[in-house]
Amino acid sequence: MDYTAKENFPEGNLKDAKNPIASLANEKWAQKLKQELVVSGYSAKTMKMYLCYFNEFARGINRPLEQAERDDVMAFLAGKKEKGDASNATLALAHAALRFFFHKVAHKNIVEDIKIAKKAKKLPTVLSKDEIRGLIKAASSRRNRLIIEFLYSSGCRVSEASKIKTENLNFKEKIASIRGGKGNKDRIIILSGEWLKKIKTYIERKKVKTPFVFSKKNGKPVSPNAIQRMVKNAAQKAGIQKRVTPHSLRHSYATHLLDAGENIRKIQELLGHSDLSTTQIYTKVSVQELKKVKSPLDRL
Repeated sequence: MDYTAKENFPEGNLKDAKNPIASLANEKWAQKLKQELVVSGYSAKTMKMYLCYFNEFARGINRPLEQAERDDVMAFLAGKKEKGDASNATLALAHAALRFFFHKVAHKNIVEDIKIAKKAKKLPTVLSKDEIRGLIKAASSRRNRLIIEFLYSSGCRVSEASKIKTENLNFKEKIASIRGGKGNKDRIIILSGEWLKKIKTYIERKKVKTPFVFSKKNGKPVSPNAIQRMVKNAAQKAGIQKRVTPHSLRHSYATHLLDAGENIRKIQELLGHSDLSTTQIYTKVSVQELKKVKSPLDRL
């Protein structure tokens, strides 16, 4: 899931000319929060968002943070919802940030009993095989075609595709190692034999020496944002009407494996899902599997 803050709130952006004493105290709380997040192993993206919502709350409260009460948190969350700038998912993230701060840093149990509406459960966007072929064909360069093929053939997240290194590819076994994936977990993924042939030639012919499979001209890895834009542009060029993102290729990978009769437990491992229930959403979009079910009327 992708969350984007309306403003950038680094931990040092709590200046308040009207109340410099409170500002200094909040700076110290922000630093403690950051340290706790680092030690707890949270990703840089999650830390940024937690600090964003903490700072937004800290700048709006009219009392020292150690004196904050449940009503202050409720007012903050309700205010975001009433302004219409927070979906249920965004509100849940703000809630999680404040719950972490008050529980782990300030040691106050004032957030635990606040319930947030669950985010809407939407079926993932899945492309047909014809749409996948069209997307690959519409890619603007050889490198971009290889990236799209990799995303679809491996089920990797865009952040994983961005930083994968040549040393992580096992050409003989047709597998690759994903290092430090979501939740800082390593896992093994399968690779397409045809893709491996093409990527080997591509790597050998690259002019720049870089450890990354997909790189820019300066050898640095292609950023996740650049891959997202590239996939979007290719989808538009291919005339695909669906909202297509790199994650759509991950969804398509899982669904097409399920359609082909692969065991859902294996798919869970390949995707790096900790909980099988996360993988089971694909059973709801696998039309081919649903079509295999016979109506009870036909069994009479």
